[in-house]
Amino acid sequence: MIAFTKMQGAGNDFVVIDERGVPSGLQPAQLAWIANRRLGVGCDQVILLQHDGETDAFVRFLNGDGTESGACGNGSRCIASLLADETGRDAVSMRTQAGILAAQRLGPGRARVDLGAPRLDWQSVPLAEAQDTLHVALDGMDAACCSMGNPHATLFIDDADAIDIATVGPLLEWHGMFPHGANIGFAQVLSASALRLRVWERGAGLTLACGSGACAALVNAHRRGLVGRRATIEMPGGVLEVEWDAAGSVQLCGPTATVFTGTIPRAALPHASLS
Repeated sequence: MIAFTKMQGAGNDFVVIDERGVPSGLQPAQLAWIANRRLGVGCDQVILLQHDGETDAFVRFLNGDGTESGACGNGSRCIASLLADETGRDAVSMRTQAGILAAQRLGPGRARVDLGAPRLDWQSVPLAEAQDTLHVALDGMDAACCSMGNPHATLFIDDADAIDIATVGPLLEWHGMFPHGANIGFAQVLSASALRLRVWERGAGLTLACGSGACAALVNAHRRGLVGRRATIEMPGGVLEVEWDAAGSVQLCGPTATVFTGTIPRAALPHASLS
């Protein structure tokens, strides 16, 4: 049996599997099965917790298709809540592929994570060619791009609810400008301190919320002079708070919740050779 914890932050949901004791040995096809909402548990990402000698845990984020993502803002906040409950400390740290992240439990059902400084040069996004990342042409659309540990493109539109994201998102996710694909955000400016945002996530599709996407939207909107350095980000699953602080780091704050715990019979998983 494989034990797991189902968590969510603003509707962005995760299956957390603790491998700090015994590695699960799960392969990409098996992770995708767990993430499948009809066949498995169902989630946007599977999160694997592994031992790390310097932080509270090494955290890996696996998309719904079984591919690995270097960063996940809401997932990091959920893990911050879990580690804080486990250790009894409000301040925790975790190692990810994007580096070591500091996080805090702010009270029951609320956490903040420092995602570090955004990467703004075209090589770090990465883009396929040298471009001004503030204005990247994508099939006639003007995107602002950055990396929050994973690649993001933000399109600023008049009405975030009017666009057919299920059609446009997949076309841009693997646009030739993005050699490793990208998360595509569709942002509507509500005021100097508020955005409405919907995100087509690389490897996961349309989600109710995307923490790193919210951070990218704030960064890109501020770079274009559309909002200040702090804003609320309204997403279909809830509201997140993002600040690009004076030190250059991006702080993401919002709700977290443990939904349920359970076990998966290993025999129910597809054979590892299918991965």
